[in-house]
Amino acid sequence: MSERRYLAVGFDMDGTLLRTDVDYVKLCTVVCNEMKVAGVPASILVMSKGSKQNLDDGMRYLIENGMSDAADAAFKRIREGVKKVELENVMTARPYEGGEMMLRYLKSKGYRIGVLTRGSRPYAEKALTVAGVIDDLDALVCRDDHPEPEAKPSPIAMRHLANELNVEPKDILYLGDHSMDHSCARDSGAGFIGVLTGSTEEYWKRIDENIRVIDTVTDLMKIL
Repeated sequence: MSERRYLAVGFDMDGTLLRTDVDYVKLCTVVCNEMKVAGVPASILVMSKGSKQNLDDGMRYLIENGMSDAADAAFKRIREGVKKVELENVMTARPYEGGEMMLRYLKSKGYRIGVLTRGSRPYAEKALTVAGVIDDLDALVCRDDHPEPEAKPSPIAMRHLANELNVEPKDILYLGDHSMDHSCARDSGAGFIGVLTGSTEEYWKRIDENIRVIDTVTDLMKIL
């Protein structure tokens, strides 16, 4: 990494930059229930797949079966329902230990700093404000800032972050705790480091044993 000069550092939010308390089981339940109401067979919806995959599978079923209007209506209900769940415990949001110091260190080194999250904008702005770090960011890109197909894990999401930071995706080092963070960075040409605050070493090895992993985002101060 010392051989390459990144111009910006991007962060996933939940489980990476911030310790939050979002009920992901409840999020997935909202998605599955609304998809069933819209006409998606229960056999297609599996809780273990998570909210994103169930949303994609459900929307695909509805559109392929000529139910685009039902898909649009379901998506609107899901968007509001998920946002409500995200905001339920937002006041507990906190940066991981040393996170504020790390952000200010990066700023002192001249890096542009951004957050790219699948959280909604109302939730992300509130969480980052409560955590006391929103003023340290140069850019924030959220799930609902652009059409759903352009949200993370799509590499288009990283391009949106790059545009906000006035750099190219290849100039961004992105940190995350989930495979979708890795695929978003990889497919856009951004650099990537996994963190263990929201996952495990075994998790990352199953995805790609070559992924660089650090304990927390604070360890960036030893790298950059």
